[in-house]
Amino acid sequence: MFKSIVPDAFVQSIYEIDFNELQHQGVKAAIVDLDNTLVEASRPDATPQLVSWLDRLQGMGFRVMIVSNNNRTRVSRFALPLRVPYIHRARKPLSAAFKKALRKLETKPEETVMIGDQLFTDVLGGNRLGLRTILVVPVSDVEGFFTRLNRRMERMVFRWMKQRGLLSWEDPK
Repeated sequence: MFKSIVPDAFVQSIYEIDFNELQHQGVKAAIVDLDNTLVEASRPDATPQLVSWLDRLQGMGFRVMIVSNNNRTRVSRFALPLRVPYIHRARKPLSAAFKKALRKLETKPEETVMIGDQLFTDVLGGNRLGLRTILVVPVSDVEGFFTRLNRRMERMVFRWMKQRGLLSWEDPK
């Protein structure tokens, strides 16, 4: 059960992900969460650093799609100026949005990485479909009620993982 919420990798931010290595391993696409993964939930637009990051990925040939549990207004206002396809109200960790993303990206699960800041939505959803998963430290501490509940459960899971030697990184909490 817990194995389904263990990410393949943990990094401090999206900017630390080694996309050259992922490409070498056959990864062709990235599904990314929006809020607290790419930017703070309160930030309406991409930062210049994020724009450069996206340009670099796309320049390397990666296909990128935002998959968010947030509403259409929030996600479309963020994604459209970047010309990045998106799925809103994804209902992660349910698999429908992940399957839809794979179809749109035209990739197989083993060719796709899911990048997000939450174990019980991003990592669990990605792992259930056989995607590679990368957990990032949230970019902000400001979070909604349900996310705060998820964070409490995540801390318990991180302690459990650490006790069993399943953490190959430093506990982020």
